[in-house]
This record gives sequence, structure tokens and C-alpha cells, in this order.
Amino acid sequence: MHNVSQIVSIGLSSCLLILIFELVRRRKLKEKYAFIWLITGITILIFAVFDKLLIVGAALVGIKTPINVMFLLGIFFIITINLNFSIIVSNLMEQNKKIVQKLALLEAQTAAK
Repeated sequence: MHNVSQIVSIGLSSCLLILIFELVRRRKLKEKYAFIWLITGITILIFAVFDKLLIVGAALVGIKTPINVMFLLGIFFIITINLNFSIIVSNLMEQNKKIVQKLALLEAQTAAK
């Protein structure tokens, strides 16, 4: 990795980490969601500081261009986030269904009186 791109990568990943901490501090991001973002920011920072890890990772996976390892990790991250939010949405849908059923029962009981 060139010096300029390495400095930019370190700067951007540091900004991401600071942003995550600030969002958690301001209670705009829950801690349970911040965890995966912290892992991502730390991973980007590690690969930016130790750029040889990309070369080693690419050789282990059989990828010719080391930067493609970052794309692979990015795709994995997006899939993980989507799966996590799908689970959350499914739980919320189930909770809403139960709440609507309880409300309907309460309204039926109130109308019967």
C-alpha cells in the first residue's frame, strides 16, 4: 500500500471509530449494534496499519490482488449486518402481532361490557 493511501485508510478508520463512540455516547446508536461497527472499524484500522496482512490474507485465500480481500470482508460485513437486521425485524413483527392480538382482545372485552 502506498504511504498516502495508508495514511488515508488509517485516518478514515480512525474517524469511523470516533464516530461510533460518539454515536454511542449520544445514545443515537445502541451498544449491541455498535459492537459489529467497532469490529469493522478495528479490522479496517488493523489492515491499514499492517498492510502486509492483506498480502498474506490474499495468498491464503488464493486471491491475486490484496485489495480484493478488503472487498471480500466488506461483502461479509454487509451480509452480517443484513442478517442481524433481518432477525431484529422478524422479532419486531412477532411482537407487533402479539400486541395487536392483545389489543383486539381488550377491545372485544371492553365492547362486551
